[in-house]
Amino acid sequence: MSSSTTESGTRHRTRRAILAAAASTLARDRKATLADIAEAAQVGRSTVHRYFPDRKELMEAAIVDAFQAVEDSTREAVIDQGPALEAMRRLISALVDVGDQLAFLFGDPRLLEEYTAAFEPDMTVPTTIGLIERGQAEGVFDPSLSPEWIQHVLWALTYTGWEAAEKGELPRHGVTAVVIRTFEKGVVT
Repeated sequence: MSSSTTESGTRHRTRRAILAAAASTLARDRKATLADIAEAAQVGRSTVHRYFPDRKELMEAAIVDAFQAVEDSTREAVIDQGPALEAMRRLISALVDVGDQLAFLFGDPRLLEEYTAAFEPDMTVPTTIGLIERGQAEGVFDPSLSPEWIQHVLWALTYTGWEAAEKGELPRHGVTAVVIRTFEKGVVT
């Protein structure tokens, strides 16, 4: 392995650590400083500045990275396969797994308004709305609720599960089951 390949791998891991720390830290404290993010990433503040010269660049990159993590999780949940209820359970599990990124993205609507133009979604990834509409057509999800409403409920439940785990009100390993049970009691016919 050449030194440039090793350096490239190290740079990639460092960048990933900074972005993950940014999402995690900012999900918990919107006023977190770059020093707080550097500490969470276990790098120096100067290292953060080498990768992201200012807070705006870091925020933009962290938002793109968080959207990408959610999109990747959705893709891996293969929500376009199998019965809609089973697909929704897989999606909920996938969303809980990227709880830090979801909390970061949706914890402050102003953040999305300011930075979302930087993310280009992969249009080949099945959408949550598509899954909900399929579930309604299968007679599984309440047809009197709009797909958008159900999607917002899903996000709110996932966020609430993440928040409960953060506060110690729910064990992390129990979040998925609680979110699924609550979702199914509310929108499944």
